[in-house]
Amino acid sequence: LVGTLYGLFYFYFRPKFLRRFPRSSFMSKQDIKGNQYLYTERNTSKYLSLRFVWPKSVADNISSKSKPVIFCTVPHGVAPIGITAYPVWSKLFNDKLCHWTCAPVILQLPIVSFFMKSVGYVPAKAKSITDTLTKKEENIGIILDGIAGMFQQRQHEEIAHIRARKGIVKIALRAGVPIVPVYGFGHTSLYRVVVDPFGILEFLSAKLQVALTPFFGRWGWFLGPPVRKSAVCLCLGEPVDCPQMDDPSKEDIDKYHKQLLEHYEQVFDQHKAAYGWEDKKLKFA
Repeated sequence: LVGTLYGLFYFYFRPKFLRRFPRSSFMSKQDIKGNQYLYTERNTSKYLSLRFVWPKSVADNISSKSKPVIFCTVPHGVAPIGITAYPVWSKLFNDKLCHWTCAPVILQLPIVSFFMKSVGYVPAKAKSITDTLTKKEENIGIILDGIAGMFQQRQHEEIAHIRARKGIVKIALRAGVPIVPVYGFGHTSLYRVVVDPFGILEFLSAKLQVALTPFFGRWGWFLGPPVRKSAVCLCLGEPVDCPQMDDPSKEDIDKYHKQLLEHYEQVFDQHKAAYGWEDKKLKFA
């Protein structure tokens, strides 16, 4: 399987990419922004309908400040396809490179780690995130519900597993950077997840920090590509402005975390009817 994937990449995607975007090498260690234009990721919108929606106030708020930003996206689903339009996060709202986060174990896998590091991924650890925001002064993107979000699929409601996810708020307060809530409409519709009724797989996945989730994609293909007929729309909400605090108290963290949840509710309720989910509700777990 690895050999097949490598052959497909080397003999098909690599030459096609270099013909379209002439470069000295396919992946550069210095030009991460350039790497984010990977041919396969750039054409995600040709595989399925992928759109971005944001209020003017978001662009004005971010572009008028020199601070980096934290883009907090939910839900994870099996694969948060919407975030893979990497140049959007690095160029549209400000000119700071956006580093998305992932489980540290992913960055230790052969081949996969090479590509993920080449487009700017960093471990989902407090120190890595803080250093990116304060030392590099670059953006961070995070799937806030993480692995737990892969197991939250309901027919009549959307589940955001973020009620206890307050660590990112503490980081934002220490760095003094805004948090932009992003809701990924359609992320939970791209795959059908098999969830055991006892929650054993979810428990083991959380402990091992790696997904142990059987799922089916297009044509009912086990571990296959996402369902093509499901549209994905990334909707950005109003930023949560976090003032800089060297040592934020529990009350401070709770206050801004509450604001973050409220902003998620606002952006979900504002756009759900246009997406076709007027009867769905957003629930925090």
